[in-house]
Formats: sequence, C-alpha cells, structure tokens
Amino acid sequence: RFFTGLGDDGTTDLLGARVAKDDPRIDVLGALDEVSSAIGLARSMALEGRISEGLVAVQRDLYRIMAELAFTSDLRPASFDFSADRVEWLGDETDSLAATVELPREFILPGESSPGAALDVARSVTRRAERQVVALVHAGQVVNPTILGYLNRLSSLLFIAARVEDRAAGAALKRAKVS
Repeated sequence: RFFTGLGDDGTTDLLGARVAKDDPRIDVLGALDEVSSAIGLARSMALEGRISEGLVAVQRDLYRIMAELAFTSDLRPASFDFSADRVEWLGDETDSLAATVELPREFILPGESSPGAALDVARSVTRRAERQVVALVHAGQVVNPTILGYLNRLSSLLFIAARVEDRAAGAALKRAKVS
C-alpha cells in the first residue's frame, strides 16, 4: 500500500522521534516543500534555460535542507549539514543574473509574464518559509545558520530570475505607484 495509516492519530516521524503534525519543525518542512513545488511550477514555465537549470539546483538544495531539518539534532550525521558553499553559489548566481537586467528604482508589480509571476509567487512563499525557520530558532530549536542565509539569498535570486523571465517574455515592467 501507498499509505501506512500511522499518521491517522495526528503524528508523523522526524528522523529520530515521533511528533505531532503541527510540530514547528514539521511546519517548516511543509513550508520548504511548498517552496520547492512553487519553484517547480515556475521552472515548468521558464523561457530561459539558465533559469531552469538554476532552479533545479535550488530544488536539490531544498531537499538537502529538508533532510537536515528532518533529523533530530542528536541523530543527524555531520554529512547532512547543509554547506555554506551553497549560499555562496546562490549569491554568485544572483549577482550574475542581476548583471543582465536593468531594474527600476520603483517597486515592480508582479504579473508581467507567467514565468515571472510564478517566480514571484515562489519568492513570497520562500520568504514565509524563512520566517518559519526564524520562528523555529526563536523557539530554541538548533538550526544550521547556513539554512537561514540560503533562504534569505533565495528570495533575492527568485526576484531577479522573475525579472529575467519577464524580459525573455518581452514584457515591460510596470512600476507600482506609492502614494
């Protein structure tokens, strides 16, 4: 069978403990899964091969992050620690993409192209997941600080990738008027 029924009582497994499905760590894992799904949707629409390839790498990184967070801290092998070099890669990738587009000084309204809008949704979902990881830290859970750095950089990458996709779709950016 595809299902076990073990979660019918409202619990699930972390690697090393059985916890309630509303446990903050389970909530974070769900939020990160949602980020990966939103990125997958955006990737399926991407017009630029470079964006698509980068998003695959990000999805793989998110799975590594989820694997690290799924372990209880006393059982997590050191090999599951998310590496700081991935944060550096993400920053370099963001800078490289940013050099290819000109951004206006005003706020940009999402929705100029389907792939750009999907990336903007992925960005906002990422920011929510980042806030949930911060809440986990504030609740006293041990979280690799590299994960927070990665999620912070990821929202920047997704913003820039959305602008690259808007340009690839031939869309002119609409600027938000702030009164």
